[in-house]
Amino acid sequence: MTPTTKFTAIIAAALAATTGVVAAPALADHHKEMKAEANIVETAMGTGMHNTLVAAVKAADLVDTLASPGPFTVFAPTDAAFAKLPAGTVETLVKPENKGTLTSILTYHAVAGKVTAGDLIKLINDNGGKATIPTVAGGTLTAMLEGGNVVITDAKGGKTTVVKADVMTSNGVIHVTDGVFMPA
Repeated sequence: MTPTTKFTAIIAAALAATTGVVAAPALADHHKEMKAEANIVETAMGTGMHNTLVAAVKAADLVDTLASPGPFTVFAPTDAAFAKLPAGTVETLVKPENKGTLTSILTYHAVAGKVTAGDLIKLINDNGGKATIPTVAGGTLTAMLEGGNVVITDAKGGKTTVVKADVMTSNGVIHVTDGVFMPA
């Protein structure tokens, strides 16, 4: 089973369990696999715009997990996205006593399997314009197309746009977002 069909099976099972949403059929492995040498963490460290995310991943002890073979799909907020949070939020979350909350927020940005933008758009189109995506944290994200962009809605109703898609890594794919997802 390819990473794409594995991810699709996970998505399809989650969609089938969700009321009012029809599960999408397995996606064809239609895109070319690109080889990348850096893993998700190394890639994020090298962008220059994910310093806050990398610091948070380190504070939550998720470096080894996100450097493991995966594959994972990570929606990666930029430093500017973290800066939109209320003053003091990031500083509070990275304190050792808030590790559980920080871990929940970060794993809410990760999906098991590798899903490209093309895969995600197909899921959206195959499900009437809206795809429900299960996260590693156990919550869900809702993806839709708005103005030609993939927009993700979190559990609290916050909308975030994917501003750069398909940053391939050795263990998955990163989609850069302009906001931070908040679980319920």
